[in-house]
Amino acid sequence: MHDAATSPAAISCNGVWQVFGPNAKQRLAQALKDSGGASERAAEQLRAEGLIPAVQDATFEVKEGELFVIMGLSGSGKSTIVRCISRLLEGTSGEVLVEGENILTASKKRMIELRRRKLGMVFQHFGLFPHMTVAENVAFPLRMQGQGKVPRRERALDVIKLVGLEGREDAFPRELSGGQRQRVGIARSLAVNPDIWFLDEPFSALDPLIRRQLQDEFLHIQATLRKSIVFITHDITEALKLADRIAIMKDGRIVQIGTPAEIVLNPIDDYVAEFSKDVATGRHAQVASIMKSGDDIPTDMPDKPGVRSDMTLEAALSSCISVYDPVPVRDADGQVVGAVYPSDLAAASLQAEAK
Repeated sequence: MHDAATSPAAISCNGVWQVFGPNAKQRLAQALKDSGGASERAAEQLRAEGLIPAVQDATFEVKEGELFVIMGLSGSGKSTIVRCISRLLEGTSGEVLVEGENILTASKKRMIELRRRKLGMVFQHFGLFPHMTVAENVAFPLRMQGQGKVPRRERALDVIKLVGLEGREDAFPRELSGGQRQRVGIARSLAVNPDIWFLDEPFSALDPLIRRQLQDEFLHIQATLRKSIVFITHDITEALKLADRIAIMKDGRIVQIGTPAEIVLNPIDDYVAEFSKDVATGRHAQVASIMKSGDDIPTDMPDKPGVRSDMTLEAALSSCISVYDPVPVRDADGQVVGAVYPSDLAAASLQAEAK
């Protein structure tokens, strides 16, 4: 997956609140003052006053090219936060920086420009125009930009091919399956080649098989385009499959941010642990989490079977199950960075199954 650690931030959210109710800005400011800046106490005060703090003091970054998943149960605030940071809702407080620009203070004209040229959006209900063909639907944002018919058709065909719908460009939405219509929605959002992509449960209404196929297609698209993505889901399996990092939300708060392996192996509390209790750890934890390093690396090890530090426990175990001695673990450049015993791989995998 993408190494987000070395990339600059595409999105920075700092102390973002979304409070619903009358005089929300003033009452939030007063609640924060009364609580001495303690966000949970301020949220309690707002609730006692009949307001709804749907997003509470959200602070996080999305690196350039990172696929950042926000997940939680229904009512946790995950869809509200994506609408807030894309400014489909007016944030109550805080700042959302898109490549350094605070869009919460941007003019309506500037937001229209950003949505037309920089920000792409895909939602569960994708709202295709029934009287337009696939190509016309995909090209519609380019039409709004004032592009000519020929160049926008050419661009539409390019992204239609990218999402696997080549040959269906002249079909109408009524002639497509649900999965195909969702692909059209994805293609339409990609037509303007956005730098940042917001997706709010885009696959949740689809059958499981179609959903898995679209997840695979989505990963292929991301590997090709390397967009900065905020992806909303309630499905831990989907989050673990897609994410570079995951933010878990509860009652409007972000309770943990981490890589898929960190979320599965080191949940911060019972709420986070509950999401991954049925997840096989060996499919997500990497060899780096259990290998010996430094002075603990044995000196006499075979070159085979080529275990890497970024392999999952499951993959590493399958590659060296017949080797009983410690085997070297190499980094992406082929340098030895550690050692792992097959017995440790097996023990860690069995521990996952016992969870």
